Amino acid sequence: MTFHLHLPRPIFAAVFLACCAGGLAAQPAAKQQPKQVAPSNTPAVAQPLTGTLAKIRDTGTITLGTRGASVPFNYLDDANKQAGYSWEIAQRVVERVKKDLKLSNVQVKTMEVTPQTRIPLVANQTLDLECSSTTHNLERERQVGFSNTFFVVGARLLVRKNSGIKYWADLVGKNVVVSAGTTAERLLRQANEKNGWGVNVLLAKDISENFLMVETGRAQAAMQDDVILYGNIARANKPYEWDVVGTPMAQEAYACMLRKDDAQFKAVVDDVIAKMMKSGEMETLYTKYFLSKINVKGGVTVGMPVPELMWQLFKNPNDKPFQ
Repeated sequence: MTFHLHLPRPIFAAVFLACCAGGLAAQPAAKQQPKQVAPSNTPAVAQPLTGTLAKIRDTGTITLGTRGASVPFNYLDDANKQAGYSWEIAQRVVERVKKDLKLSNVQVKTMEVTPQTRIPLVANQTLDLECSSTTHNLERERQVGFSNTFFVVGARLLVRKNSGIKYWADLVGKNVVVSAGTTAERLLRQANEKNGWGVNVLLAKDISENFLMVETGRAQAAMQDDVILYGNIARANKPYEWDVVGTPMAQEAYACMLRKDDAQFKAVVDDVIAKMMKSGEMETLYTKYFLSKINVKGGVTVGMPVPELMWQLFKNPNDKPFQ
């Protein structure tokens, strides 16, 4: 089935020609008949499918990236089923592609990724779409494409309430863990060098190990996007012992990753996200995953109210990174 992209038809104004016969007797020049303007509902010329959409049409499959513990975005719940705010966005994209391509079925294949593997797997076209807790920034745009933003976060610190750490400057000489390959790692290293904190930067392979290292005392603080830290507290054995501190070091935009320069597929993903925001569906999804109990560790609630930047995003969907 061919995927149609409707492009506006050019409309040309009628041109009237008047001829003057200088000093010659002649019949008045006949007016040229104006060109007929095509009705606005005339079908546009179909554009051939390219990139991800062509691959899905030809194979009947789409490969999505998954995460094991990116709560509440993309994770395995207590029933060992994939769930999450971002995961459901990916499902809406699959439904839309199936409808647009008029396919009776689209087989969804999944592949679990880590912060270190997710970008290469999209760049080399192993993955068609990765929606989890991935930051969209200008540096990453060199390798992959990004959809409209679906969440806004800020990098902060997770600490025990009795740690004595309240501000970034309190990290002097401390062990701080951060997930390898994340924008948080880059921010921490830059701030450490600039401010001379003497922080010993420890690297975790994923979100779960990030929390484990601070929980077991190997690190005094864990740096991560604030919403991920709230998710870790919700999953902790004693949530009341933990706190998220420090003003956000930088604001970041979460978006779905797709192949670079894949304009047709990006247009579909962007439209799905924009319509979810405009219709109120995204707000409903937020309530489901951030303000209600989710099926993790017997039932936990992240308990993070909708940030003001999210309300602004719901009103004006866009694909602009913060950095």
